[in-house]
Amino acid sequence: MQITLKHLKKTYNTADGTINAVDDISLDIPDNTIFGIIGKSGAGKSTLVRLISLLEKPDEGKIFYGDQQVDSLARDALIERRRKIGMIFQNFNLFSSRNTAQNVAYPLELCKTPKAQIKEKVAQMLELVGLQDRGDAPISTLSGGQKQRVAIARALATEPDILFCDEATSALDPQTTHSILNLIRDIQAKMNLTVVMITHQMEVVRDACEQVAVVEDGHVVEQGLVKEIFENPKSEVTKDFLSRISFAPTPEILRWSDDGGKYFLRFIGEDTDKPVISDLCHKFNVDVNIRAGGIQSVKSEKVGTLIVDISGAEDVVKSAIEYLGQNGVKVEVAK
Repeated sequence: MQITLKHLKKTYNTADGTINAVDDISLDIPDNTIFGIIGKSGAGKSTLVRLISLLEKPDEGKIFYGDQQVDSLARDALIERRRKIGMIFQNFNLFSSRNTAQNVAYPLELCKTPKAQIKEKVAQMLELVGLQDRGDAPISTLSGGQKQRVAIARALATEPDILFCDEATSALDPQTTHSILNLIRDIQAKMNLTVVMITHQMEVVRDACEQVAVVEDGHVVEQGLVKEIFENPKSEVTKDFLSRISFAPTPEILRWSDDGGKYFLRFIGEDTDKPVISDLCHKFNVDVNIRAGGIQSVKSEKVGTLIVDISGAEDVVKSAIEYLGQNGVKVEVAK
């Protein structure tokens, strides 16, 4: 299901004044894809997802699912449309009074689905998320990753065409996050879902999304294919997200010196295999001190990152940086 947003606005009045949480946002979210919306705390992304998922109405603007405008639906039509939307959250939102299978059954009960169909559907959903042997388990006995799998199964029980994931991995450790993202990717492919992932973690965008919109102060400041955003970030907030993912100690990016690191180098695709730094040192009278580095995968393409200091005469360093750019290396000055 394609989602189209046209000039959305949402304002809240608080004791401290008026907050423009969403300020004239227009977006096209393609059908059958995983689309990321990333922003820092207070950027407006959570308000935006509440509007897109029809939990709130915009003050201005229009929301389309396919060719249908959905923000102005009458009450009964709105309820029916919401039943085709799945949502998972950071804190799982499961019922502790119900076991695993009963939690998955809940939305089907609301739809007055016959009991025999509920039993069959719950079994299918639990198998889909790898919990087929935990149907009778109390929620309190499950790990964080298992709880999120239950939440995913519940969200998919009514066979939605759109799945919203609001900070769905923020409460999980890195290994569990990786397994949940793999599960979401597999489910999206099997069910041809449109998945919208709201996050403040660039790792989630890198590992799961095909396209991304970066939100700041209620505006979309940058959007495009994830590969292109990693290769050539334009906004300062995007560059900050990328710098923080690169400085983080992960299996892909290692930092062995906490000092220095003036220049931020990115190598895309085949450029990750070229001896560019070696060539640079041979051609120019400069020293390159590598502070951190590694290779990550973005939608099956390699993205290399180096954080370095380049020492030498000012004009020679400038020429060396120009040489890097001529050889496909993106160079930024680290903050």
